[in-house]
Amino acid sequence: MTAYAIAHLQDVDLGPEILSYISAIDATLIPFGGRFLVHGATPEVVEGPWPGDLVMIAFPDMEAVRGWYASPAYQEILPLRTRNSTSVTMLVDGVPEGYKATQVLAKLG
Repeated sequence: MTAYAIAHLQDVDLGPEILSYISAIDATLIPFGGRFLVHGATPEVVEGPWPGDLVMIAFPDMEAVRGWYASPAYQEILPLRTRNSTSVTMLVDGVPEGYKATQVLAKLG
């Protein structure tokens, strides 16, 4: 099942370190099958506050997204982002094809 790395970025300093991070991140995704779905987009907010930008990267599964995040290649460039932005980053499983919202009711039951 597809899994995602999602980041809400705020106060990004677009200096040399962030530019180096952006230049290097694509290569860190390749071994784990990661691909950008959203990168630095400012959402059209229709409910609630959302200061900042959104990044969403898809991976084949949770094992792959965890492997990418923990990889030496990504950990080497991670400080370039964390030193130059405020962010919340999460790893999350997607839902299977054909999923219906009512399926969550069975878990609550």
